[in-house]
Amino acid sequence: MMRTGGILKLTALVSVFVLALFLAFELLDINLNFKLANMFERSAPVEDSPTRQTRYKCGLSKPCPEDHFSFKMASGAASVVGPKICLEDNIVMSGVKNNVGRGINIALVNGKTGEVIKTEFFDMWAGDVNTLIQFLKTIEDGTVVMMATFDDSATKLNDEAKKLIEDLGSSQINSLGFRDNWIFVGGRGIKTKSPFEQYIKNNAESNKYEGWPEVLEMEGCIPRRQD
Repeated sequence: MMRTGGILKLTALVSVFVLALFLAFELLDINLNFKLANMFERSAPVEDSPTRQTRYKCGLSKPCPEDHFSFKMASGAASVVGPKICLEDNIVMSGVKNNVGRGINIALVNGKTGEVIKTEFFDMWAGDVNTLIQFLKTIEDGTVVMMATFDDSATKLNDEAKKLIEDLGSSQINSLGFRDNWIFVGGRGIKTKSPFEQYIKNNAESNKYEGWPEVLEMEGCIPRRQD
């Protein structure tokens, strides 16, 4: 009896093992077929479709002329998400890159080549405005200047700093107040006011977020410096 019981147990174990092995091969075969199908699907030529949308640099809605730089930018969202600046399909500043912060975020770009010269942010709530002023004074002619606010950008901002930003082509900098949102693209040596600027006031009655206005977004084509 004990010998018979042992044989039955062994037979049951062998059966379970065979069944498990069979299921494993079935799953492996399904997975292999799935991967092969995906591989052939990816390698198959894609036919042009009238509904397929073309993607432009930085996700712009339309392409820029060859002698222009494509850009897209957004201000910060309340005190949670930092601003984002994209130039020629490259993310120049963002929270993911860990190079943005409370206050005024600035990217300097070579107006001829599109090369990013420098990125900095200046805390205008608890920082020193003189640091911003000295930075603005070092900007050379022909430099494209991209600015975006995050959280509060105006508490420490004084008339001297505003005048230096105004000289870069801003028409809204003198309106910037506590927790207002503002994005701007200008340049050293610009002769007119920049067309690339957006501003929204912090207003308790119209704010999208409690204590902060909605995010500003802007895209466009920056003319390449020719001289």
